[in-house]
Amino acid sequence: MANPAHVVVLALDGVLPLDAGIPMQIFRHRSVAPYRLTMAGARPGNVPAADGFAYAVEHGVDALIDADTIIVPGHDDLSRPIDSVIIDGLRTARDRGVRIASVCTGAFVLAAAGLLDGLRATTHWAEVDELARRYPLIDVDPGVLFVDEGQILTSAGVAAGIDLCLHLIRRDHGVRAANEVARRIVAAPYRSGGQAQYLPRNLPERTGEAFARTREWALARLDEDLTVPELAAHARVSVRTFSRRFLADTGRTPLQWLLRARVDLARELLETSDLTVDQVAARSGLGSGANLRLHFRRVLDTSPSAYRSTFAHG
Repeated sequence: MANPAHVVVLALDGVLPLDAGIPMQIFRHRSVAPYRLTMAGARPGNVPAADGFAYAVEHGVDALIDADTIIVPGHDDLSRPIDSVIIDGLRTARDRGVRIASVCTGAFVLAAAGLLDGLRATTHWAEVDELARRYPLIDVDPGVLFVDEGQILTSAGVAAGIDLCLHLIRRDHGVRAANEVARRIVAAPYRSGGQAQYLPRNLPERTGEAFARTREWALARLDEDLTVPELAAHARVSVRTFSRRFLADTGRTPLQWLLRARVDLARELLETSDLTVDQVAARSGLGSGANLRLHFRRVLDTSPSAYRSTFAHG
């Protein structure tokens, strides 16, 4: 069996405890998603954190040498210069192909190292303008939970780090493993990167809970021919209102969301069952095997059979 992938959480002075705690909790070694986890600082010793906390870390940037994934949590003072040891360590890791992700304002650390130049990225909604002002070479997206640019990923504020970390597990070990970890931490198993961040409004619309119930209702009926009018009727709003607010809530139209949910169900069925491709297509509401192959290629850039050979367990 291959050695577990090494995940390093890189804590800077003033690290935000929740930002650091999210990857430390999610990437704990589990049989369904094995990882080796290390917390590191610029140097070994105490790393002062925000809100009066501190972390005693045994490793400095030497921990990055054999890292497979590096996660940089946010920190409390964006005016504080980034230690050159951190900058050099991240650049070296990037150059050797290490996957690097940020949670919340950790994006400013990646930006300072030049890792985000020419890429799309996000951060906490309150700091997106500052990120764009300081680093004009970055395509800053203010309205998403996370951005996956392949080797480099960034997430929005705090709890969006959960979505990013689950997304990484989904990439590494498949839907079933990510769902199991989500259940362990009592989190939503899937919120797409395109889902909107919370943005302050003068008059918030009270539809989130009702639409959450409608999404759960739809997830239990993905094999049926669901329509937008049926979803709107379940949410007890007009089709026009439902479509507009659903897009604002999730970053996807209702039909786009249904398609992605069906693809994810198909992924889990391929991982956990011996159903044929045609049977998986029928169970997930994608119709035919040809349709399933088409959407797998568009969404995941692979085929159902290749996906199954990579992620099937048992």
